[in-house]
Amino acid sequence: MFIRPATSLLIYLLLFALVPTALAQQSADPHFDARVEKPTFTKNFPRVLFDEAHYNFDTTNNRYRPFADLLFNDGYHIAVNRQQFTKTSLATHKILVIVNPLGGEDMDDEGADGPAFTLAECEVVSNWVRGGGALLFIADHTPFASAAEILAKQLGVDMSRSETTDLANAD
Repeated sequence: MFIRPATSLLIYLLLFALVPTALAQQSADPHFDARVEKPTFTKNFPRVLFDEAHYNFDTTNNRYRPFADLLFNDGYHIAVNRQQFTKTSLATHKILVIVNPLGGEDMDDEGADGPAFTLAECEVVSNWVRGGGALLFIADHTPFASAAEILAKQLGVDMSRSETTDLANAD
């Protein structure tokens, strides 16, 4: 197959233009305005525990900083979790946020798609949710979905380990 020089140039220009866009998707918007004019909570500040103990790809210091800032500005108290989940560590929190946990330190590490949580942690979190705790649990495609699967199963959620498409509502 012969590709004309003009077509080749167009392909290179498109790649050159799209690569920075793809890389930009891996960082938080530095211009996001997280101010809240009238905070929802001004007296009783609900406690949010943001998990950063399970090699989480997204934390309050990187891509989820604007979200954490928005919660804080709306009157939530934000605490960062850097230990295994226990009944005691969850007891004083109303909301638990877990974003893209991993079974290894980096996405490319061997074992990154392994379980991010112990069975004991899964039981503690599951019981906490069933007892009234609110969980925001985000897991992207593999390796995150695989690493999160053990907790998801405990909560009755089947992870596809890939992408899920809602055929009824998507093109």
